[in-house]
Amino acid sequence: MKSEFLKYQAQTSPYPLALEISHAKGSYIYDTNKKAYLDFVAGVSACTLGHSHPKVIEAIKNQADKYLHVMVYGEYAQQPAVQLCQFMAKHLPDPLEATYLVNSGTEAIEGAIKLARRVTGRSQIIAAHNAYHGNTMGSLSLMDFEERKAPFRPLLPDISHITFNYEPHFKHITQKTAAVIVETIQGGAGFIEPTNDYLAKLKTRCHEVGALLILDEIQPGIGRTGKLFGFQNYNVIPDIVVTGKGLGGGLPIGAFTASKTHMDTLQNSPKLGHITTFGGNPLIAASALATLKQVVNSDLMSEVLNKEKLIKKHLKHPLITKIRGRGLMLAALTTSEDITNQVILEAQNQGLILFWLLFEPKALRITPPLTISNEELIKGCGIIIDLLNKISDQNKS
Repeated sequence: MKSEFLKYQAQTSPYPLALEISHAKGSYIYDTNKKAYLDFVAGVSACTLGHSHPKVIEAIKNQADKYLHVMVYGEYAQQPAVQLCQFMAKHLPDPLEATYLVNSGTEAIEGAIKLARRVTGRSQIIAAHNAYHGNTMGSLSLMDFEERKAPFRPLLPDISHITFNYEPHFKHITQKTAAVIVETIQGGAGFIEPTNDYLAKLKTRCHEVGALLILDEIQPGIGRTGKLFGFQNYNVIPDIVVTGKGLGGGLPIGAFTASKTHMDTLQNSPKLGHITTFGGNPLIAASALATLKQVVNSDLMSEVLNKEKLIKKHLKHPLITKIRGRGLMLAALTTSEDITNQVILEAQNQGLILFWLLFEPKALRITPPLTISNEELIKGCGIIIDLLNKISDQNKS
Protein backbone atom coordinates (compact mmCIF):
# COMPACT_ATOMS: atom_id res chain seq x y z
CA MET A 1 0.00 0.00 0.00
CA LYS A 2 2.87 2.40 0.70
CA SER A 3 4.04 2.61 -2.92
CA GLU A 4 0.49 3.34 -4.14
CA PHE A 5 0.08 5.92 -1.35
CA LEU A 6 3.18 7.75 -2.50
CA LYS A 7 2.31 7.48 -6.20
CA TYR A 8 -1.39 8.33 -6.30
CA GLN A 9 -2.19 10.37 -3.19
CA ALA A 10 -0.93 13.96 -3.14
CA GLN A 11 1.68 14.45 -0.42
CA THR A 12 2.34 17.39 1.88
CA SER A 13 5.97 16.65 2.72
CA PRO A 14 8.91 14.89 1.03
CA TYR A 15 9.09 12.17 3.69
CA PRO A 16 5.68 11.22 5.13
CA LEU A 17 5.66 8.69 7.95
CA ALA A 18 3.62 6.36 5.69
CA LEU A 19 2.45 4.03 8.44
CA GLU A 20 0.12 1.50 6.79
CA ILE A 21 -3.04 1.49 8.90
CA SER A 22 -5.22 -1.56 9.47
CA HIS A 23 -7.53 -0.38 12.25
CA ALA A 24 -7.61 1.67 15.45
CA LYS A 25 -9.34 1.22 18.79
CA GLY A 26 -9.15 3.04 22.08
CA SER A 27 -5.68 4.53 22.56
CA TYR A 28 -4.05 2.35 19.89
CA ILE A 29 -3.50 2.38 16.14
CA TYR A 30 -2.66 -0.93 14.42
CA ASP A 31 -0.68 -1.34 11.20
CA THR A 32 -1.15 -3.98 8.51
CA ASN A 33 1.48 -6.14 10.24
CA LYS A 34 -0.71 -6.16 13.37
CA LYS A 35 1.75 -4.01 15.31
CA ALA A 36 0.12 -1.80 17.96
CA TYR A 37 1.06 1.87 18.42
CA LEU A 38 0.09 3.81 21.53
CA ASP A 39 -1.36 7.08 20.24
CA PHE A 40 -0.04 10.22 21.98
CA VAL A 41 -1.32 12.50 19.20
CA ALA A 42 -5.02 11.60 18.68
CA GLY A 43 -5.07 12.64 15.05
CA VAL A 44 -3.55 16.03 16.02
CA SER A 45 -6.06 16.61 18.84
CA ALA A 46 -9.01 15.40 16.72
CA CYS A 47 -9.89 12.04 18.29
CA THR A 48 -11.18 13.33 21.61
CA LEU A 49 -12.58 9.98 22.75
CA GLY A 50 -9.88 7.87 21.18
CA HIS A 51 -10.48 5.54 18.27
CA SER A 52 -13.79 3.79 17.53
CA HIS A 53 -15.45 4.90 20.75
CA PRO A 54 -18.62 2.80 21.05
CA LYS A 55 -20.98 5.73 21.59
CA VAL A 56 -19.57 7.60 18.61
CA ILE A 57 -19.74 4.52 16.38
CA GLU A 58 -23.30 3.84 17.54
CA ALA A 59 -24.38 7.40 16.73
CA ILE A 60 -22.79 7.20 13.27
CA LYS A 61 -24.40 3.84 12.47
CA ASN A 62 -27.83 4.96 13.69
CA GLN A 63 -27.71 8.07 11.53
CA ALA A 64 -26.34 6.18 8.51
CA ASP A 65 -29.42 3.98 8.61
CA LYS A 66 -31.70 7.07 8.38
CA TYR A 67 -30.16 9.38 5.77
CA LEU A 68 -26.90 11.06 4.76
CA HIS A 69 -26.71 14.31 2.81
CA VAL A 70 -30.09 15.76 1.76
CA MET A 71 -29.64 19.51 1.14
CA VAL A 72 -27.14 22.34 1.34
CA TYR A 73 -26.51 23.89 4.74
CA GLY A 74 -29.26 25.88 6.38
CA GLU A 75 -32.27 24.88 4.24
CA TYR A 76 -33.64 21.79 5.98
CA ALA A 77 -34.08 21.21 9.70
CA GLN A 78 -32.06 18.08 10.45
CA GLN A 79 -32.16 16.72 13.97
CA PRO A 80 -28.44 15.92 14.46
CA ALA A 81 -27.31 19.41 13.43
CA VAL A 82 -30.09 21.17 15.37
CA GLN A 83 -29.36 19.20 18.52
CA LEU A 84 -25.61 19.78 18.17
CA CYS A 85 -26.03 23.56 17.89
CA GLN A 86 -28.51 23.56 20.77
CA PHE A 87 -26.12 21.56 22.95
CA MET A 88 -23.27 23.95 22.18
CA ALA A 89 -25.44 26.97 23.04
CA LYS A 90 -26.41 25.37 26.34
CA HIS A 91 -22.77 24.91 27.32
CA LEU A 92 -21.39 28.20 26.02
CA PRO A 93 -21.72 31.48 27.93
CA ASP A 94 -24.00 34.26 26.69
CA PRO A 95 -24.14 35.69 24.09
CA LEU A 96 -22.59 32.76 22.19
CA GLU A 97 -25.84 31.14 21.07
CA ALA A 98 -25.88 30.63 17.27
CA THR A 99 -23.52 28.19 15.56
CA TYR A 100 -22.65 27.87 11.88
CA LEU A 101 -21.44 24.34 11.09
CA VAL A 102 -18.82 23.81 8.40
CA ASN A 103 -16.37 21.11 7.30
CA SER A 104 -13.07 21.99 8.98
CA GLY A 105 -11.37 24.37 11.36
CA THR A 106 -9.84 26.45 8.61
CA GLU A 107 -13.24 26.88 6.92
CA ALA A 108 -14.64 28.04 10.25
CA ILE A 109 -11.84 30.62 10.46
CA GLU A 110 -12.79 31.87 7.00
CA GLY A 111 -16.39 32.24 8.13
CA ALA A 112 -15.37 34.05 11.31
CA ILE A 113 -13.29 36.56 9.32
CA LYS A 114 -16.22 37.23 7.00
CA LEU A 115 -18.61 37.58 9.92
CA ALA A 116 -16.35 40.09 11.70
CA ARG A 117 -16.05 42.23 8.57
CA ARG A 118 -19.79 42.03 7.97
CA VAL A 119 -20.70 43.00 11.55
CA THR A 120 -18.24 45.88 11.90
CA GLY A 121 -18.08 47.19 8.35
CA ARG A 122 -14.30 47.30 8.74
CA SER A 123 -11.58 45.38 6.95
CA GLN A 124 -8.51 45.16 9.19
CA ILE A 125 -7.91 41.82 10.89
CA ILE A 126 -5.18 41.56 13.52
CA ALA A 127 -3.60 38.19 14.29
CA ALA A 128 -0.67 37.12 16.46
CA HIS A 129 2.90 36.43 15.48
CA ASN A 130 3.53 32.67 15.17
CA ALA A 131 -0.20 32.03 14.86
CA TYR A 132 -1.62 29.08 13.00
CA HIS A 133 -5.29 29.09 12.00
CA GLY A 134 -5.27 26.80 8.97
CA ASN A 135 -4.09 26.79 5.37
CA THR A 136 -6.90 28.07 3.17
CA MET A 137 -6.23 31.50 1.72
CA GLY A 138 -7.81 33.59 4.46
CA SER A 139 -6.39 31.47 7.26
CA LEU A 140 -2.97 31.46 5.60
CA SER A 141 -3.14 35.26 5.38
CA LEU A 142 -3.29 35.41 9.18
CA MET A 143 0.09 33.70 9.45
CA ASP A 144 3.26 35.79 9.68
CA PHE A 145 5.64 33.06 8.49
CA GLU A 146 6.71 34.48 5.14
CA GLU A 147 8.34 31.27 3.95
CA ARG A 148 4.92 29.62 3.92
CA LYS A 149 3.03 32.64 2.57
CA ALA A 150 5.31 33.89 -0.21
CA PRO A 151 4.56 31.21 -2.85
CA PHE A 152 0.82 31.92 -2.62
CA ARG A 153 0.69 35.72 -2.70
CA PRO A 154 -1.28 37.89 -3.16
CA LEU A 155 -3.17 36.94 -0.04
CA LEU A 156 -5.95 38.60 1.95
CA PRO A 157 -5.15 42.31 2.38
CA ASP A 158 -5.27 44.46 5.53
CA ILE A 159 -3.81 41.90 7.93
CA SER A 160 -1.60 43.07 10.82
CA HIS A 161 0.17 41.24 13.63
CA ILE A 162 0.72 41.70 17.34
CA THR A 163 2.79 39.66 19.78
CA PHE A 164 0.87 37.20 21.95
CA ASN A 165 1.00 38.10 25.66
CA TYR A 166 2.52 41.54 24.88
CA GLU A 167 0.12 44.24 26.06
CA PRO A 168 1.97 47.28 24.58
CA HIS A 169 0.85 46.05 21.16
CA PHE A 170 -2.77 46.80 22.11
CA LYS A 171 -2.12 50.29 20.70
CA HIS A 172 -2.26 48.73 17.23
CA ILE A 173 -5.90 47.77 17.79
CA THR A 174 -7.86 50.83 16.61
CA GLN A 175 -11.21 51.93 15.23
CA LYS A 176 -10.07 50.57 11.86
CA THR A 177 -9.88 47.05 13.30
CA ALA A 178 -12.70 44.63 12.48
CA ALA A 179 -11.40 41.84 14.70
CA VAL A 180 -8.46 40.47 16.61
CA ILE A 181 -8.07 36.72 16.23
CA VAL A 182 -5.83 34.65 18.49
CA GLU A 183 -5.60 31.05 19.56
CA THR A 184 -6.68 30.61 23.16
CA ILE A 185 -3.46 28.64 23.58
CA GLN A 186 -0.98 29.17 20.75
CA GLY A 187 -0.60 25.79 19.06
CA GLY A 188 2.03 25.81 16.33
CA ALA A 189 4.14 28.24 18.35
CA GLY A 190 4.66 25.65 21.07
CA PHE A 191 1.47 25.48 23.19
CA ILE A 192 1.93 28.91 24.75
CA GLU A 193 -0.70 29.87 27.32
CA PRO A 194 -1.98 33.43 27.87
CA THR A 195 -0.54 35.05 30.99
CA ASN A 196 -1.39 37.97 33.28
CA ASP A 197 -5.09 37.99 32.27
CA TYR A 198 -3.99 38.73 28.72
CA LEU A 199 -7.14 37.54 26.94
CA ALA A 200 -9.49 39.50 29.20
CA LYS A 201 -7.43 42.64 28.66
CA LEU A 202 -7.41 41.98 24.92
CA LYS A 203 -11.21 41.71 24.94
CA THR A 204 -11.45 45.02 26.81
CA ARG A 205 -9.25 46.75 24.25
CA CYS A 206 -11.30 45.32 21.38
CA HIS A 207 -14.52 46.64 22.85
CA GLU A 208 -13.00 50.04 23.50
CA VAL A 209 -12.55 50.50 19.76
CA GLY A 210 -15.56 48.51 18.53
CA ALA A 211 -13.59 45.50 17.28
CA LEU A 212 -14.55 41.86 17.81
CA LEU A 213 -12.45 39.26 19.60
CA ILE A 214 -12.26 35.90 17.82
CA LEU A 215 -10.82 33.00 19.79
CA ASP A 216 -9.56 29.96 17.92
CA GLU A 217 -10.47 26.89 19.99
CA ILE A 218 -9.74 24.36 17.25
CA GLN A 219 -7.08 22.66 19.39
CA PRO A 220 -7.79 23.62 23.04
CA GLY A 221 -11.55 23.11 22.80
CA ILE A 222 -13.76 20.12 23.67
CA GLY A 223 -12.38 19.27 27.09
CA ARG A 224 -8.68 19.12 26.25
CA THR A 225 -7.68 21.71 28.87
CA GLY A 226 -10.02 20.48 31.62
CA LYS A 227 -12.83 22.82 30.54
CA LEU A 228 -15.19 22.25 27.65
CA PHE A 229 -13.75 25.35 25.98
CA GLY A 230 -10.21 26.50 26.67
CA PHE A 231 -11.17 30.16 27.14
CA GLN A 232 -13.16 29.19 30.22
CA ASN A 233 -9.79 28.91 32.00
CA TYR A 234 -8.90 32.54 31.33
CA ASN A 235 -11.70 34.85 32.47
CA VAL A 236 -12.85 35.89 28.99
CA ILE A 237 -15.80 35.43 26.64
CA PRO A 238 -15.03 35.99 22.94
CA ASP A 239 -17.39 37.61 20.45
CA ILE A 240 -16.81 34.69 18.08
CA VAL A 241 -15.46 31.28 19.03
CA VAL A 242 -14.13 28.85 16.44
CA THR A 243 -14.06 25.10 17.02
CA GLY A 244 -13.05 22.05 15.00
CA LYS A 245 -10.78 19.01 15.33
CA GLY A 246 -11.91 17.31 18.56
CA LEU A 247 -15.52 18.41 18.10
CA GLY A 248 -16.11 15.79 15.41
CA GLY A 249 -15.03 12.72 17.39
CA GLY A 250 -12.81 11.65 14.49
CA LEU A 251 -14.90 13.01 11.61
CA PRO A 252 -14.25 16.32 9.79
CA ILE A 253 -16.01 19.36 11.24
CA GLY A 254 -15.62 23.03 12.00
CA ALA A 255 -17.91 25.59 13.60
CA PHE A 256 -18.03 29.26 14.44
CA THR A 257 -20.36 30.56 17.12
CA ALA A 258 -21.48 34.10 17.92
CA SER A 259 -24.54 35.99 19.12
CA LYS A 260 -27.74 35.50 17.15
CA THR A 261 -27.66 39.19 16.27
CA HIS A 262 -24.20 38.92 14.75
CA MET A 263 -24.88 35.66 12.96
CA ASP A 264 -28.09 36.97 11.42
CA THR A 265 -26.05 39.45 9.38
CA LEU A 266 -25.08 36.56 7.08
CA GLN A 267 -28.74 36.20 6.03
CA ASN A 268 -29.02 39.41 4.03
CA SER A 269 -27.18 42.14 2.12
CA PRO A 270 -26.25 39.79 0.52
CA LYS A 271 -28.33 36.72 1.09
CA LEU A 272 -26.26 33.56 1.51
CA GLY A 273 -23.47 35.53 3.18
CA HIS A 274 -21.70 32.24 3.85
CA ILE A 275 -22.46 29.01 2.01
CA THR A 276 -21.38 25.41 2.45
CA THR A 277 -22.82 22.25 0.91
CA PHE A 278 -21.77 19.68 3.49
CA GLY A 279 -21.60 21.79 6.66
CA GLY A 280 -23.93 20.31 9.27
CA ASN A 281 -23.78 16.90 7.56
CA PRO A 282 -26.06 14.67 9.66
CA LEU A 283 -23.55 11.83 10.01
CA ILE A 284 -20.84 14.17 11.26
CA ALA A 285 -23.22 16.15 13.46
CA ALA A 286 -24.36 12.89 15.09
CA SER A 287 -20.73 11.98 15.80
CA ALA A 288 -20.03 15.44 17.22
CA LEU A 289 -23.09 15.41 19.45
CA ALA A 290 -22.19 11.99 20.83
CA THR A 291 -18.67 13.22 21.49
CA LEU A 292 -19.81 16.36 23.31
CA LYS A 293 -22.31 14.45 25.43
CA GLN A 294 -19.67 11.94 26.50
CA VAL A 295 -17.17 14.68 27.38
CA VAL A 296 -19.75 16.66 29.37
CA ASN A 297 -21.51 13.76 31.08
CA SER A 298 -18.43 11.85 32.23
CA ASP A 299 -15.40 12.41 34.44
CA LEU A 300 -13.09 13.00 31.46
CA MET A 301 -12.65 16.74 31.98
CA SER A 302 -12.06 16.43 35.71
CA GLU A 303 -9.41 13.78 35.01
CA VAL A 304 -7.54 15.86 32.41
CA LEU A 305 -5.57 18.01 34.85
CA ASN A 306 -4.58 14.95 36.88
CA LYS A 307 -3.33 13.34 33.68
CA GLU A 308 -1.31 16.49 32.97
CA LYS A 309 0.34 16.14 36.39
CA LEU A 310 1.02 12.46 35.72
CA ILE A 311 2.73 13.24 32.41
CA LYS A 312 4.86 15.96 33.98
CA LYS A 313 5.81 13.62 36.81
CA HIS A 314 6.99 10.90 34.44
CA LEU A 315 8.60 13.11 31.79
CA LYS A 316 11.53 14.46 33.78
CA HIS A 317 14.85 14.25 32.00
CA PRO A 318 17.91 16.49 31.51
CA LEU A 319 17.14 16.63 27.77
CA ILE A 320 13.62 18.00 28.42
CA THR A 321 13.88 21.70 29.18
CA LYS A 322 10.19 22.44 29.85
CA ILE A 323 6.67 21.22 29.25
CA ARG A 324 4.24 23.86 27.99
CA GLY A 325 0.47 23.83 27.72
CA ARG A 326 -2.45 22.73 29.84
CA GLY A 327 -4.30 19.49 30.41
CA LEU A 328 -3.76 17.09 27.52
CA MET A 329 -2.51 19.82 25.20
CA LEU A 330 1.18 19.59 26.05
CA ALA A 331 4.49 20.22 24.32
CA ALA A 332 7.66 18.76 25.80
CA LEU A 333 10.64 20.79 24.60
CA THR A 334 13.96 19.02 24.23
CA THR A 335 17.36 20.69 24.08
CA SER A 336 17.57 20.56 20.28
CA GLU A 337 15.62 20.07 17.08
CA ASP A 338 17.76 17.04 16.25
CA ILE A 339 16.88 15.31 19.52
CA THR A 340 13.19 15.97 18.98
CA ASN A 341 13.39 14.46 15.49
CA GLN A 342 15.21 11.40 16.79
CA VAL A 343 12.66 10.82 19.53
CA ILE A 344 9.61 11.18 17.25
CA LEU A 345 10.98 8.88 14.55
CA GLU A 346 12.36 6.22 16.88
CA ALA A 347 9.25 6.32 19.09
CA GLN A 348 7.22 5.08 16.14
CA ASN A 349 9.59 2.12 15.84
CA GLN A 350 9.02 1.49 19.54
CA GLY A 351 5.23 1.57 19.18
CA LEU A 352 4.49 5.14 20.29
CA ILE A 353 2.95 7.84 18.09
CA LEU A 354 4.40 11.34 18.63
CA PHE A 355 4.42 14.32 16.28
CA TRP A 356 5.87 17.77 15.67
CA LEU A 357 4.59 21.32 16.12
CA LEU A 358 4.65 23.76 13.22
CA PHE A 359 6.84 26.62 14.47
CA GLU A 360 8.64 25.10 17.48
CA PRO A 361 11.09 22.49 16.17
CA LYS A 362 12.18 21.39 19.64
CA ALA A 363 8.67 20.36 20.73
CA LEU A 364 7.28 16.87 21.15
CA ARG A 365 3.50 17.05 20.68
CA ILE A 366 1.63 15.22 23.46
CA THR A 367 -2.10 15.40 22.76
CA PRO A 368 -3.49 11.93 23.48
CA PRO A 369 -7.19 11.06 23.57
CA LEU A 370 -8.93 12.26 26.72
CA THR A 371 -9.87 8.63 27.32
CA ILE A 372 -6.28 7.46 27.63
CA SER A 373 -5.63 5.57 30.87
CA ASN A 374 -3.04 6.46 33.49
CA GLU A 375 -1.27 3.18 32.77
CA GLU A 376 -1.06 4.01 29.07
CA LEU A 377 0.29 7.49 29.84
CA ILE A 378 2.99 6.04 32.09
CA LYS A 379 3.87 3.48 29.41
CA GLY A 380 4.23 6.17 26.72
CA CYS A 381 6.27 8.46 28.95
CA GLY A 382 8.52 5.52 29.75
CA ILE A 383 9.24 4.98 26.05
CA ILE A 384 10.17 8.66 25.68
CA ILE A 385 12.49 8.55 28.70
CA ASP A 386 14.17 5.36 27.45
CA LEU A 387 14.82 7.01 24.08
CA LEU A 388 16.24 10.12 25.75
CA ASN A 389 18.48 7.95 27.90
CA LYS A 390 19.84 6.22 24.78
CA ILE A 391 20.49 9.59 23.15
CA SER A 392 22.30 10.77 26.29
CA ASP A 393 24.43 7.64 26.33
CA GLN A 394 25.30 8.07 22.64
CA ASN A 395 26.32 11.67 23.21
CA LYS A 396 28.63 10.63 26.06
CA SER A 397 30.37 7.92 24.04
